[in-house]
Amino acid sequence: MADYYELLGVGRDADADEIKRAYRRRARELHPDANPDDPGAEAQFKEVALAYETLSDPQRRQQYDQFGEAGPQAGNPFGGTGGLGDIFDMFFNGGSPFGGQATAPSGPPRGADLEVVVDLEFADAVFGVEAPVSVRTAVACDDCEATGAAPGTSPTTCPECGGAGQVRRVRQSILGQMVTAGPCNRCSGFGTVVASPCPTCRGEGRTVDDRTYTVDVPAGVDTGATLRLSGRGAVGPRGGGAGDLYVHVRVAPDERFVRHGDDLVHELHVPVTQASLGAQVPLGTLDGDELIDIEPGTQTGKVVRLRQKGVPHLQGRGRGDLLVQVIVDTPTDLTEEEAGLLNRLAELRGHDIAPPEGGFMSKLRSAFK
Repeated sequence: MADYYELLGVGRDADADEIKRAYRRRARELHPDANPDDPGAEAQFKEVALAYETLSDPQRRQQYDQFGEAGPQAGNPFGGTGGLGDIFDMFFNGGSPFGGQATAPSGPPRGADLEVVVDLEFADAVFGVEAPVSVRTAVACDDCEATGAAPGTSPTTCPECGGAGQVRRVRQSILGQMVTAGPCNRCSGFGTVVASPCPTCRGEGRTVDDRTYTVDVPAGVDTGATLRLSGRGAVGPRGGGAGDLYVHVRVAPDERFVRHGDDLVHELHVPVTQASLGAQVPLGTLDGDELIDIEPGTQTGKVVRLRQKGVPHLQGRGRGDLLVQVIVDTPTDLTEEEAGLLNRLAELRGHDIAPPEGGFMSKLRSAFK
């Protein structure tokens, strides 16, 4: 994967606000809905989202700046997080060379974490919504109640490790007595053995099925946000705990509004007559219809601010604003009467009016002079 700073188009000294602005710009450019003909847009979009998740978190950014994408493990030639325990794990299989209990976990392992993308309409992301997400995952086997044993039977304590899931071995070396420990080969670390596997799950204690969960999406989320559903990931084998489900948010663009942080921007087109004389123009907002006051003499580019009509603050009270940018439209299909009125107005204001030269009829008349 490319450098995270390069993906966002910022320097390594960029502050949090600059990183956020760059991410939103890149997310709009690479959004799959804006690039329907580009099959690689979604992959690039996910890379940019991951870059933002890392660089927007001060601790993760510090680790990335120091070690790169691999994280702290890159700074340790032995792998792990760099502590003495990790070195002992590599050379002594989790046991201290000076004796003592092994630290490796035993019993059924935890299930895997899962990821899914939820697509939201613009208004749902602004106000929040309960959205369903479906995922294919590992679930507890009903026939054996997640034990892995055939109905009417049950797992038995492993005779090799006595239910510990680990086997300790003592040997002599030049350093003295050394105790090593590792997963029990007989039970694979579970601490129990299954003599008669369940025919449904084949002793796994879990099967694969489709599940649908409801995600409580908070108001104000934007593309790139990630929500975690604890315990909604895959279940572990033979009664192991479930992982988590990470839901990545993807918001569809809106035809009327463009989001800038928690503010919304809308371009309001008004005719030159209303801009010149003033008017009240109706505008449909996310909260309902509003009347926009157009002052006499309004010019293109004037911004009318509707306070508290934007996006709710995700981590606080209140909302952003709705910024209405006025665009004055010049008429292009004047009738003869309308053109006469404008000519009269030009005379009253002392404006020189001359039709553009170089048109076809003008060139044709010049050819016969």
